[in-house]
Amino acid sequence: MAVLVGRKAPEFKADAVVNGKFESVSLTDYKGKYVILFFYPLDFTFVCPTELHAFQEKLEQFKKLNAEVLGVSVDSKFSHFAWVTTPKKQGGIEGVTYPLISDLNKTISADYDVLVEGAGIAYRGLFLIDKEGVVQHQVVNALGLGRSIDEALRVLEALQFTEEHGEVCPANWQKGDGGMKPSDDGLKDWFKDK
Repeated sequence: MAVLVGRKAPEFKADAVVNGKFESVSLTDYKGKYVILFFYPLDFTFVCPTELHAFQEKLEQFKKLNAEVLGVSVDSKFSHFAWVTTPKKQGGIEGVTYPLISDLNKTISADYDVLVEGAGIAYRGLFLIDKEGVVQHQVVNALGLGRSIDEALRVLEALQFTEEHGEVCPANWQKGDGGMKPSDDGLKDWFKDK
């Protein structure tokens, strides 16, 4: 598995379903914004719709943080459209408005090194890309392990805190917590009150 943190995020341009319509989407469309790029195995499966709905439920929180959410799977744009027009009670993702990108030729999944060898689907990869297009965080789950959307929000808030204050975020940092200076003195000050 490649570590992309600290590197430019691999560029892509692909077909997508965005708010129920077919569009072409590229990573450069989002320059100047933070991007939560997440991969999921397949449309019309089991853990995947729980994640896609969970991202939709938090979408406004991401947008308030100047972040866009993009989902990617190896399905066609037509499969994405069929799934997004299927009601939730029937296993669909009706109501999901953020872009669902079609990686039918599997190049995006391969470029982000989340393609499952021999299976032709992607692991549950999540990449936080900063406003300059650099990967700042990545996490990859096995197929059966759903991810925490709250953790994706927390890491985005932590990144923005470090950018704004020049301090680092210690373990279990939450929005509203202070950071610490990245030095011996900063560490000692942090533990002084603990």
